[in-house]
Amino acid sequence: MSERVTLKQVAAKAGISYQTVSKVLNGSNQVARETAERILSAARELGYRPNTMARNLRSQRSWMIGYSWIPTPPNQVNHILDLFLTSMVQEAEAAGYHLLPFPYQEGEEQVETYREMIDSGRVDGFVLSSVEYDDPRIQFLLSRQFPFVAFGRSNPEIDFPYVDIDGGAGMRMTVDYLIKKGHRRIAVLAWPENSRVGNDRMGGFFEALNNAALSIPTEWVMRGEGTYEFGLKSGLHLLSTSPDQRPTAIVTLNDTQAIGAMVAAHELNLTVGSDVDVIGFDDAPMSQYLYPPLSSIRQPIREAGRLCVEQLIKLMEGESLIERQILLNPKLIIRASA
Repeated sequence: MSERVTLKQVAAKAGISYQTVSKVLNGSNQVARETAERILSAARELGYRPNTMARNLRSQRSWMIGYSWIPTPPNQVNHILDLFLTSMVQEAEAAGYHLLPFPYQEGEEQVETYREMIDSGRVDGFVLSSVEYDDPRIQFLLSRQFPFVAFGRSNPEIDFPYVDIDGGAGMRMTVDYLIKKGHRRIAVLAWPENSRVGNDRMGGFFEALNNAALSIPTEWVMRGEGTYEFGLKSGLHLLSTSPDQRPTAIVTLNDTQAIGAMVAAHELNLTVGSDVDVIGFDDAPMSQYLYPPLSSIRQPIREAGRLCVEQLIKLMEGESLIERQILLNPKLIIRASA
């Protein structure tokens, strides 16, 4: 049986003081990212394994961050979730924490899951996602004064720490771009009216139209799920009229809807990028490989994941946040579809 690797051996390998290595590997000190990565790399090379049970008993902490999300249907992929999770895991590991995923529950049941995880001491804090209006998790965690950071906003009157991406700004960029290209007939594939994220994005859509003194028929605002099937059905409906009556551009709230709209155009023998422009939202990796390549709004998802964990660790370590509410800007990526 090989001897257990010690902290002093890791310190010698990394060329960093024993005290700093101890603090980083025990998750009790914030150091420069490069220093933390150097220490963790040395620990991995040597095969260092901390005595987690002893550490947890000494500190009365779990060094775990709880996270749940709405699962993706089996026939779909969620590249945005993959990027977000990867970023959070890397940031947590660099600070000596681990991510503890657990099933998402609907309604009040989800509060009971959070209550049980707090009372059992299984986590030191939470990152929330799939945040909606009147989210019961936010009110519960605020009442318990338990550390959490949300990925997303909720009711504007509720004060809580969050990181979010300005979807409204993304839609304003999209519509402004199309108007500058000369489009005046712009349709949108939206989400149901109870979607908080969808409403944030649609606010930007209508703001851009109002700023340009443009209006569109109410039937050109088509609401449904963010699926390929909805995009295809809606695209066929919008584009099956005469050239002077149909929209010249379609914007969507995600790339999956946009792909459906592009297929609808192809089925009607219309050329995407000339007969009709299509712009999606998310800039999933597949977007650039479509025919034609899809223009889309790129979200800084990796940065959002990193900041959620960074902010949460500060709260768990008893630090106050200089900026409690962070809103990141997306970017419009133009390709041949528009």
